[in-house]
Amino acid sequence: MNPVRLVASYLGVGLLPGPKGTWGSIAALPVGLLWLNVSPWALLGVTILIAAVGLWAVRELNAGDDPGWIVIDEVVGQWIALLPLALLPAFTPQYWAGAVMAFLLFRLFDIWKHGPIGKIYRLGGPWGVMMDDVIAGLFAAALLLGPILLATGRAG
Repeated sequence: MNPVRLVASYLGVGLLPGPKGTWGSIAALPVGLLWLNVSPWALLGVTILIAAVGLWAVRELNAGDDPGWIVIDEVVGQWIALLPLALLPAFTPQYWAGAVMAFLLFRLFDIWKHGPIGKIYRLGGPWGVMMDDVIAGLFAAALLLGPILLATGRAG
């Protein structure tokens, strides 16, 4: 497999049968959680780097119609959704519940494509392919942040 397809498919995950975006998000979870536990800044930095590399790969592939096997965008969005977990103690029940909720919320927003997510997606091209998942990740992170702030006593 050429390097561009390897990047775009997140090391071949996007070539698995079945719900490719879901597989991409699931495969992103352990790597994202690993980076998060190094530091939230490490996860943010790697997310920005992978977003740039993903944008390059999608541009190289001329993948304007967002073929399902391209899942690097789901990886980026899922990692963004995980960022609020930095406020929770690692590996506690709340942390794992937050990871599950980050996954579910990101998938919901990515599939639903409501509002600005759908508008960006309909632009097509590399920016449409990548940025709809960035926005879906931001929506998931924002929705997850409230309960995390409440659970940690940081709200209000």
